[in-house]
Amino acid sequence: MNAGIYVHVPFCLTRCGYCDFNAYAGLDHLAPRYVQGLLREAELVSPAWVEEEVVSVFLGGGTPTTLEVADLKALLAHLRERFDVAPDAEITIEANPDTLGRAKLEGLLGAGFTRLSMGAQSFDLRVLAALERIHRPDAVRRVVREARTAGYMNLSLDLIYGADGETLDSWERTLRETIDLGPEHVSAYALTIEPSTRLGRKVQAGLLPAPDPDLQADMFVLACELLSEAGYGHYEVSNWAKPGFECLHNLGYWERRPYVGLGAGAHSYRDDRRWWNLRAPEAYMERVEAGHVPVGGEERLEPSDAYLEEVFLRLRILEGVPASWVEAEKTEPFLESGLLEDRAGALVPTERGMLLLNELVLALVD
Repeated sequence: MNAGIYVHVPFCLTRCGYCDFNAYAGLDHLAPRYVQGLLREAELVSPAWVEEEVVSVFLGGGTPTTLEVADLKALLAHLRERFDVAPDAEITIEANPDTLGRAKLEGLLGAGFTRLSMGAQSFDLRVLAALERIHRPDAVRRVVREARTAGYMNLSLDLIYGADGETLDSWERTLRETIDLGPEHVSAYALTIEPSTRLGRKVQAGLLPAPDPDLQADMFVLACELLSEAGYGHYEVSNWAKPGFECLHNLGYWERRPYVGLGAGAHSYRDDRRWWNLRAPEAYMERVEAGHVPVGGEERLEPSDAYLEEVFLRLRILEGVPASWVEAEKTEPFLESGLLEDRAGALVPTERGMLLLNELVLALVD
């Protein structure tokens, strides 16, 4: 079965207030040592993956583009040596626009990173400020222009909606600006408040309001409408793509294909077993430097849990589940209310149904 490789780079220019990822600002001095750790981990774990063809490599974080091009090039070459990476594999790198210039873009493309996924989040300065993003909209516009000039044919922009002060009109302007830039792929995520984040603490203290779920639902519907009109296919709850540009790597997660995670806190999955690396960069590096696989924990899915996950993920990518999997009396209310539709014997959520996906899954499999 085709596999993926995820590489986690935990370094960032600053830590955004809403972020609960395993990311750190001010640790750039660890980067050379961390890259060596990634190379060593690849050597340690690759023998267990010799039977798998790797069809996607995804560098995420954090901000992978804080690393030097030479290090990123050496890392990708090392992965190709250690794993059976297909010649035409999808190779993605996430980026903050403030970390990219023309020379770096050309260097990354030359190194083999053919898919660029950039965190735009919004084209409204007030929304960027609410999210504590440090880049300005002009930086995104500049990078898109320079990436096209450099020869990138596969660009993705990430958006977040529902921040404090964002209106439906503001969100519409962000969507239209995104469409005008013409990326091949768009991700749009509803802002969620995690208690452990700086933004979460402000909401708990009453300093900021929590996102309005009704407004976020309207924003989701607007994204569905505008992106569809612009020729983007809605292939996953939060993801749209022009034909042929769906993210192969992320589809691997949702289709429950095996993947290996390298780096601090990275997760791996195969055969209903999920495991993850030590989260702290220092602990991670010490473990691999000692010649040990840096696993910090694992879980094995029971058959019932695997089934629940299968149903959820099939609905999430709009593949749907066979109607025969679910008792008819459970599905009829959702078909009648327009939350589900029957497509040639497969139960698929409508865009209204996507807004209630968790509740829908639990009702169907209960």
